[in-house]
Amino acid sequence: MVDKEAVMKELEKVVDPEIGVPITEMQLVDTIDIQDGNVTVEFHITTPFCPPVFALKMATDIKTLVSKLEGVKSVKVNVNGHYMSEQINKQINAEKKA
Repeated sequence: MVDKEAVMKELEKVVDPEIGVPITEMQLVDTIDIQDGNVTVEFHITTPFCPPVFALKMATDIKTLVSKLEGVKSVKVNVNGHYMSEQINKQINAEKKA
């Protein structure tokens, strides 16, 4: 069973590519919700106009790292406070076609 501590440990590896500091150290993680192995991570960006490629990179890193944890069935990532949040969230959470 996955827990918040394990998720936070993985999130320590996610680094803001522009600043070079882990998102956990900058306190950018807003919420972690775990329901029956389905994990939702919400985070915010240091500035609303952070380059979208950086916001997408951090969201992708979160999804990739958390997905590897034992007991995780799915991962949903939401970025808040970015001018392209809606588009980034749609892209990162899109179902992959087989």
